[in-house]
Amino acid sequence: MILGHIGARKGSKGVPRKNFRLICGKPLIDWSLDQLFAHRQVDAVVVSTDDEEIYDHAVAKGALKIGLRPAHLATDQAGKWGVWQHALEASQGLLPRAVTGFLDLDCTSPLRLPEDITGALDLFAQEAPDMVMSCCEARKNPYFNLVERDASGALHVSKPLPGGVVARQQAPVVYEHAASTYVVAPAYLHRSKGLWEGRVIPFLMPPERCVDIDSPFDFRLVEFLLKEAQEGAHHG
Repeated sequence: MILGHIGARKGSKGVPRKNFRLICGKPLIDWSLDQLFAHRQVDAVVVSTDDEEIYDHAVAKGALKIGLRPAHLATDQAGKWGVWQHALEASQGLLPRAVTGFLDLDCTSPLRLPEDITGALDLFAQEAPDMVMSCCEARKNPYFNLVERDASGALHVSKPLPGGVVARQQAPVVYEHAASTYVVAPAYLHRSKGLWEGRVIPFLMPPERCVDIDSPFDFRLVEFLLKEAQEGAHHG
């Protein structure tokens, strides 16, 4: 049984109440929430939030009634992991069968396509890892063009290799952790304290579908890309 989850905190310093802010005609959360309800492999949906309006909105659409998230999970310091653990535990008692995959969609990444969800779930089923995490190939590379300062203030490549790397193509491939789509094994979620303790494997997505809204600029950029996709669908 696949449990679809979205975490949507009320507060946001970058874009006030961004998770429920309208973007291209509907609240930001609905771009991800509608994907969960529409996906044939998702058996139930839960939204973890400290915002009563978001909670009531999600429940009206058919999300599980787990109540508002506890106060200690609603702060700036609260990480994904504790929120996921609470949502899984609160949901399991409301479901007829055990959850076999916990699918989290990041509310602030509305550019993913349904096929990205399918791809992540299929990879999870095939490889049986502890977790599948959306990634994209990084635009900057620590072996080539990411730099840091030494004690004297001088710049050096972050991860130097013997002989140096003079072309990007020579550098080892590195990925960006893209906050978009995750599939987690419930047993791993129960026993671990964070993302990186087990076998975490990448699900590769195109960078243009991994844009995460963290600032007013990101919001404008994603709005532009969503409009472009909508227009393309109409013309298609």
